[in-house]
Amino acid sequence: MKLDVVAFAAHPDDVELSIGGTIAKFTKAGYKVGIIDLTQGELGTRGSVEIRKKEAEKASEILGIELRENLSIPDGKVKFSEEYLKLIVIKIRKYQPKIIFAPHFHDRHPDHIGAAELVKNAMFFSGTPKYETEVNGKSQKAFRPNHLFYFMQTYEFDPTFINDVSETFEIKMEAVRAYSSQFYNPKSNEPETLISSRGFIEYLEARSKFYGFQIRKNYGEPLYSEERIEFNLNNLLNKKG
Repeated sequence: MKLDVVAFAAHPDDVELSIGGTIAKFTKAGYKVGIIDLTQGELGTRGSVEIRKKEAEKASEILGIELRENLSIPDGKVKFSEEYLKLIVIKIRKYQPKIIFAPHFHDRHPDHIGAAELVKNAMFFSGTPKYETEVNGKSQKAFRPNHLFYFMQTYEFDPTFINDVSETFEIKMEAVRAYSSQFYNPKSNEPETLISSRGFIEYLEARSKFYGFQIRKNYGEPLYSEERIEFNLNNLLNKKG
């Protein structure tokens, strides 16, 4: 099965928190989208691998994606290696997406930084014919996506562009709330984390409003590209406001 878009993330819930509205916008428009989590989030302070898996399945259903896979790289050890690189190249060649997403390479969590490096390298080598991979004994053909866009997590960056997610913001938040073990619960006896604090969900909404305001929309999600994006005069001329 070929996909139009694949989002890679270090942990289950990273995609939902960062670009859930963007993913929902793609699926609502009829595009085929997949999410590939690199780890199971087993080092997460709250919940468990089993709970996180069920939450990811629920969130995937809410977002309307075609598939979700987990590479089971050890949590806390997402860094460049030939083994992990090949796992990601295999997925890119298998699904042949036009666009891929990854965490931004400057972030608080070391796994996010490692994921960014792995996906960037995988995008390049997936298009290199002499970089050999195989699935079930069959060699894969080289394939390189058109674009790699990085999404924002803890640390902010100056975005290349901001995606208007006003129409899909509520879907994003429903998908985020599917990870109920990770967020504020006054009845929980588990240790508090950055995202389980009382104000985190409000902060997430405020950030989306802030970036939405930058493009005169209700909600926005910032994205970064290391390569230049084509200037499209028609889109600018048809823009209202």
